Amino acid sequence: MAFEDQVKAFGMTNMLIETDLEEIERSFDVKIKPPKESSTSTEIESTYFPQFERSLRKEAAEMAKNYELFYCLEKTIRKQISELLEAHHGDKWWNDKVIPQHIVGEVKKRVQRERESGITPRSTDDLDYTNFGELGEIIKINWSIFASVFNNLKAVEKIMFNLNTLRNPIAHCSVLAEDEVLRLELSLRDWFRLAE
Repeated sequence: MAFEDQVKAFGMTNMLIETDLEEIERSFDVKIKPPKESSTSTEIESTYFPQFERSLRKEAAEMAKNYELFYCLEKTIRKQISELLEAHHGDKWWNDKVIPQHIVGEVKKRVQRERESGITPRSTDDLDYTNFGELGEIIKINWSIFASVFNNLKAVEKIMFNLNTLRNPIAHCSVLAEDEVLRLELSLRDWFRLAE
């Protein structure tokens, strides 16, 4: 086989493999190939990241795992709250006296502050404007609904308190101590155990 034909065959084989990998990703909802980076993110990383100390970049990469874990957990809790309240009160549950009025008032203030700042709103869902402590209050006040999913109110309160405490250093760019990383992992396990 001529060299040109070998190069063409190599290129075609790579294209076929890439197509097969994309099909596997779609079929099994997994990521195999690394994401394609935009030129903007590549430019930002190559221009600005080197200006930060290597130790700081390493610390950020390690903390990113904790942020990702907490992000998924908090979004899951919000979704559980929303789905349960909607199932019991319909899709207008937020305005149906299900949420304590002081939380509704705080959310209105946060939404207004965001609008006045001129930034893109984070969400159209009012629940996304509640803080973690308020999520715990919503569960507690609506316990008759949540008792069908979680096995113990005191356990929910304790785990939500622990998670709220752990959330602060993650949300405010502080390093979690090794013990606190372990506590986060245990709290995550505890949360999912509540629904067993």
